[in-house]
Amino acid sequence: MSEPTIDGLDDDEALQLIAEQINAAGDHGDMALASTGLALADALEARGVPGEDLAVLDYFRANAWDARYRQRLGDRARVWDWDQPEVREQIFLLRKALNNPTFDTLHPMYRCQILTNLANRFDKIGRFVEAQAIWTRALGIDPNFWMARANRGNGLMYYVGALYDPGHQSVLALHAHHDLTDAVEQISRFPELGDVRLAPQFASHAGQIASHFDLEAVRTHHDPEGWSLGETPEEQSYRRWSLQRVLFLNPLNDVERKPVAAQDILGLPSFTLDLDSPPIVIGMANELKQGFASARWLLYEGTHSDAVHFSDRDVLLFNTLDYPAHGLSVEKVKLAFRMAYSTLDKIAYFLNFYFELGIPEKKVSFRTIWREKENAPVRDVFVQSENWPWRGLFWLGKDLFDEDMRETTEPDARALAELRNHLEHKYVKVHDMGPPRGSPGDPFFDSLAHAISRTDLEQRTLKLLQLVRAALIYLLLGMHRNERARAKGRTGRLGAMPLDAWRDEWKR
Repeated sequence: MSEPTIDGLDDDEALQLIAEQINAAGDHGDMALASTGLALADALEARGVPGEDLAVLDYFRANAWDARYRQRLGDRARVWDWDQPEVREQIFLLRKALNNPTFDTLHPMYRCQILTNLANRFDKIGRFVEAQAIWTRALGIDPNFWMARANRGNGLMYYVGALYDPGHQSVLALHAHHDLTDAVEQISRFPELGDVRLAPQFASHAGQIASHFDLEAVRTHHDPEGWSLGETPEEQSYRRWSLQRVLFLNPLNDVERKPVAAQDILGLPSFTLDLDSPPIVIGMANELKQGFASARWLLYEGTHSDAVHFSDRDVLLFNTLDYPAHGLSVEKVKLAFRMAYSTLDKIAYFLNFYFELGIPEKKVSFRTIWREKENAPVRDVFVQSENWPWRGLFWLGKDLFDEDMRETTEPDARALAELRNHLEHKYVKVHDMGPPRGSPGDPFFDSLAHAISRTDLEQRTLKLLQLVRAALIYLLLGMHRNERARAKGRTGRLGAMPLDAWRDEWKR
């Protein structure tokens, strides 16, 4: 049989042929068909296609790489590889489609499919917190897109398994069951929106959740509104703002924007030390959480300040005539960004101590923690752990610190890294009305500055805080998983040492 070709086909016909090849590859596990589909996609792009067609083409390519990834599923060791080229290609292609300028003009079904598949990939590699937000974004486009709802429910089911708090587990299980049962009901009404063959699987997962949790009791006793948002209108406004942007270190904030989630309650799990070892990790975790909470407040305050602060009075500055933004509120946003970014290296410092990796203090960073040297394999202590949250932490770091990954996958990550470099070491000029589009020949063009609008600075700082929140959750839940694994092989006598919480009135 001759190889299929797009010669003589118009763009729509070529896309249809490529989709058929790749869908068949996924259905039958035929890697030859996957390779053929990718080759046809390359040929179509080479001949030139409109932006919308290119976004769809990248979605099809990601599906071909997913077919290749499925070849791993029968091999546990390969599934738990931390460096997975098939996953990397899928994430790259789906993000490329998502960041295509024509994405918002695509048919809603394509947009939902791209977002849902990206969330699925994030969830598989351990970025389950971020996956929840992406599935929710898909449902914001079409609430009836049950593939996103069902996968969000599946993701929550596994999130439940990563938690150590029974109360949090039960609430997330309730939301997972709701998503799965709603999705099964929607399948009969909108069968065209996904693979209806998955309905029994979704129903089975809902049944498993119902068998492990007393969902009726959870519904009866869970009171998401029955918690205080603070004593003053200012505090209440701040907490509502944080809830809506999912910025509390609380798993409940991933499923609810209600007062019950307005506390940074997630902390270290129970852990075991030698009798003569001080609980140093508690102090380190305290600093990580306090730094995050303070950065969150600085961003809020920096974006909600209308008055001139007295500390800015009589600070002599000159107007550079390019609408510069100066003042304490701008500096607070910059400080929030810098504090949040530095948290990632502090997480690496935490892991270096916890695992006794022996990396010299001056060489510890989020980029160096995972490998002995730049191109070496991931350290055995991580790979052998089969630790889902820590693998998510590893992949989150790839966006920000892996040069190849950062340059090819995520414009936001590139922008965050570039902004951090300039804030720490160079010169950032913030503009109230957007950075001027000047050139070296213009009289007011500042060739030395990293120019950014105030709005973009605030949005990037918010994005970074959300990433750091996810990273802290992965760190803490990864430690919980690791401590459970350690306990299985432990012998000897153990003693308990409970610690009291540091009171709010002591925080001065």
